[in-house]
Amino acid sequence: MSPLIRFDQVFVTAHEKTILSDISFTLFPGQKAVFYGKSGSGKSSVLKTVLGLLPLTRGRVYFQEKPLTPASVQTIRSCTAYIGQEPILGAETVRDALLLPFQFKAHREHRPTDRQLIEVLQRLQLPVDILSQNSNRISGGEKQRIALARGLLLGKKLYLLDEVTSALDAESKQAVFDVFSDPDLTVLSVAHDPEWLERCDMIFGLEAGRLTQEKRHENP
Repeated sequence: MSPLIRFDQVFVTAHEKTILSDISFTLFPGQKAVFYGKSGSGKSSVLKTVLGLLPLTRGRVYFQEKPLTPASVQTIRSCTAYIGQEPILGAETVRDALLLPFQFKAHREHRPTDRQLIEVLQRLQLPVDILSQNSNRISGGEKQRIALARGLLLGKKLYLLDEVTSALDAESKQAVFDVFSDPDLTVLSVAHDPEWLERCDMIFGLEAGRLTQEKRHENP
């Protein structure tokens, strides 16, 4: 099996400051990986680098064993769901936010039915009546789960997650864990939550932009 994502001695500099130094790791399809470390250690920068949002100073990032370049970055973005700590949903109501990507030609033929919307909400422990709520008035944890629901409706297979369980209660957190137990989904994440770390195949420690720990374990 070929790697989905591979960092090869990656250095990233922004505003004359080195934020990632000599980062190398490999992520295969279906694996769940997490970066942890103090604030400012470069965790979120790893996710942004995957999406081509931060230019490389040295090294290479590969997606499906092809170098990530300004010309090829659209390939990875098209199959990736990035869910930050405070997602921008981009529409007035939650229903409109979920349906927003399906206005575009690439997804128009796969517009979900009301039943599919309800099913994905229930899967993520979200009430059906949230569909009519204003996107700006729901909580941060709800926004993250709506962004996740949108990724699931779009059939995304790669998820870049930034602290997605930090604002969730135990029941909602378990729902997110259950979603990502799917072996078809690949996850590259940032988290401090011990429960999330325990469920990942690979745990990477970061300090001042450098890898300080790499731990692998098999999940039951």
